[in-house]
Amino acid sequence: MAEIDRYRADDRRVVDALYRRVFGHDAAEASRLRWDWQYLRNPNNPRGEPEIWIAREGTVVVGQYATMPVQVTVAGRQVRGSWGMDVMVAPERQRQGLGEVLFRTWDRNVGAALGLGLSQSSHRLFQKLRWPDVGPLPCLVKPLTRRALRIPTWPIGVNRLVSAVTLPIVKVVARTRPLGAEVRLIQRFDESFTELWESLAPKFDFAVRRDAQYLNWKFVSAPHIRYVIAALRRDNRNVGYAVYRHFGEPRGKVTVLVDFLADPDDSAGLRTLLGWVDREARQADSDKIRTFAMHAGFRRILKRAGYFQVKSTVQFVVKINGVDVAPSFYEHTDRWHVTLGDSDQDR
Repeated sequence: MAEIDRYRADDRRVVDALYRRVFGHDAAEASRLRWDWQYLRNPNNPRGEPEIWIAREGTVVVGQYATMPVQVTVAGRQVRGSWGMDVMVAPERQRQGLGEVLFRTWDRNVGAALGLGLSQSSHRLFQKLRWPDVGPLPCLVKPLTRRALRIPTWPIGVNRLVSAVTLPIVKVVARTRPLGAEVRLIQRFDESFTELWESLAPKFDFAVRRDAQYLNWKFVSAPHIRYVIAALRRDNRNVGYAVYRHFGEPRGKVTVLVDFLADPDDSAGLRTLLGWVDREARQADSDKIRTFAMHAGFRRILKRAGYFQVKSTVQFVVKINGVDVAPSFYEHTDRWHVTLGDSDQDR
C-alpha cells in the first residue's frame, strides 16, 4: 500500500516526470512555467512549503494531490482552506483507490477543502464521499455581436440562421451606456484594496479573502496569463475592481470577466464596472463577455446589465472542517462570492 506524506524538495524531478506521463508533454511544460509562482510564492504559503501530498511506494512516486492554499471567510470567521488542483495517479496504479486516499488525506489537513471545475471522475468521487455539492458555478454571458450565439458543433447554416434571428435582441442588449463613476486602469493593487476587502467581507457568508497581497499574487505576478485590472473610484477612494482578459475561441472571440469585487448593495458601482468591461470588450472586437458569479445580488445586477445565465459545466464542491456549520449552510448560497478567478481554472 502506498504511503502518503508531504512533498519534499527532492521530489521535483520525479513529480515532473509523473506529470508528463499522466497529462502529456505540453501540459507538463505549462505546469513547469507556473510551478514556482503557484506553489512557492503563494502568500498563503508563507514558509514556502508546497501544500502537495505525495503517494509513495518505496522510493517511487505514484501519485500527487496538489492544492492552492487560501484564507476563506466562512460565516464571519476566517478559515485556512485550499483548492484541490492537479490530482494524478500513475497509469498502472489507477482504479485502485489511491485517488480516494489522497483526497481523504487532503480533507483531514485543511480547514476548508474546495474544488472547482472538477473532472467527471473527481466529481463522482466527491459524491461517493458524500461531500456537500453546491452545484455548478453559475455562468453568465453577454452577447455583443451576431457571432456571440454561434455554437462550434452546429452546422454553418444553422449558426447563420440563429445569428440573423437573434441580431435585434443582441443590438438592444449590447448598446453602449454612459459610465456612472470613474474607472481607472491599474498595474497593482495597493493597500486600499485590503481596506476594501475588510469593509465588504461581512457582507459575504463565504468568500476567499481578497486582500492586496493575494490579489497581486493571483492577477499581477502570474507568469502564464496577462490580466487587465480596472478600479472603480469614488471620492478619491477605490470602491471596487474588475479583472478580465480577451482571447479567441472557435468561431469567435470572448472577453472573460475573471474576478470582481464591489459592495453587493452598490448596484450603480457594479454597473459602472460592467460598462467599462463592455467598452473594453468592444475595443478588443470580442463577440461576447463571459463571467461566473455565485452571489445572487451580483447575478441580478449582471442580468440587468444584459447578461443571460447559461448552462455551466464548472462544478463546485466545498467541505468546511475548521468551524462548525449547519447542513443548511451549503443550501443557502445567495451570499457566497465565488468567481472563476478563485481557483486555477483560468489557465
